[in-house]
Amino acid sequence: MYSVTKEVHFCYGHRLLNHQGKCRHLHGHNATAVIRLESDTLDEMGMVCDFSDIGDYAKAWIGENLDHNMLLHEADPVLSGLQAAGERIFVMQSNPTAENIARLIFDQVSAGGFPVVEVSIYETDSALASYRRD
Repeated sequence: MYSVTKEVHFCYGHRLLNHQGKCRHLHGHNATAVIRLESDTLDEMGMVCDFSDIGDYAKAWIGENLDHNMLLHEADPVLSGLQAAGERIFVMQSNPTAENIARLIFDQVSAGGFPVVEVSIYETDSALASYRRD
């Protein structure tokens, strides 16, 4: 099995509904998405995927949807006020945890035709959450 991994750095804000700790407040992160692709075979160039292909694809989607954006649950009571103020908002059906953001990126990369097996999100330098489909 061959694998390649690409990192994409981005910034986002969020808060977690019904959280008992400080993450219930609006706050931000400098995140790193770690995208891992695997294949049993290599292409004609001898690659699982060209790093620039996965990087360009993931950076474009993350840049348009997540980077410097407020990620909020669709039921968050501050949503309408921030939208009315013209703030960038990405509305999620689930709580915008690092785990759910990893799943979101995984699904987007998979939809792009890349052989993604796992996406991890470093929410901070010491906190990592991952999603992989078994």
